[in-house]
Amino acid sequence: MLEPAPLVLDGVALTLPSAAGPVEILKSVDLKVGPGERVAVTGPSGSGKSSLISVAAGLEMATAGKVLLFGQDLGELNEDRRARLRRGRVALVFQAFHLLPNMTATENVAAPLEIAGRSHASETARDWLDRVGLAHRARHYPHQLSGGEQQRVALARALAGRPDLLFADEPTGNLDGPNAALVADLMFRMVEEAGAALVLVTHDPDLAARAGRQVTMQDGRIAG
Repeated sequence: MLEPAPLVLDGVALTLPSAAGPVEILKSVDLKVGPGERVAVTGPSGSGKSSLISVAAGLEMATAGKVLLFGQDLGELNEDRRARLRRGRVALVFQAFHLLPNMTATENVAAPLEIAGRSHASETARDWLDRVGLAHRARHYPHQLSGGEQQRVALARALAGRPDLLFADEPTGNLDGPNAALVADLMFRMVEEAGAALVLVTHDPDLAARAGRQVTMQDGRIAG
């Protein structure tokens, strides 16, 4: 039996209310991401790239069309069941690092593993911090880390559970050139190690060019 694609969007639309009336954010979007595939989503600000990630991950519900995550129709699942479906299989990395300020680097990486019921969570967390070159910062809190270091912790946290699908929304957007290059190198190498599919939103053409396929969004639609 063939493994279902990690992600399929079929005619997906997203309309949100506003003071001026309903706003169409996504318009009849079709997208399929195969196992282990790396897809970069590019386009101008306001074209719907981040909304695409939110809908694809089930954080925001589509108002029309169908989103299939590992073959499951997200429209048929409530919030708890969507969270269970993501657990251990889907990871997200954002431009903002979203680390828990009262936890050390090790604890930040270990927390999702513990929630997923993985054994040896702290040991796995330390191993992944070593992979991103931060073994010496394992006991430091986020406020004691640079922006580049925080994003490397976020990347280790996302990939430590060896997800099947990683969503990365402008993962280098808050970083300077050298740190952005380091995080990009780590992300692509570790996604390959984990065998994960990648959906990457970026404004950086050099980063997008490293993906196997590029998709351009324009005014809520996939333009090419």
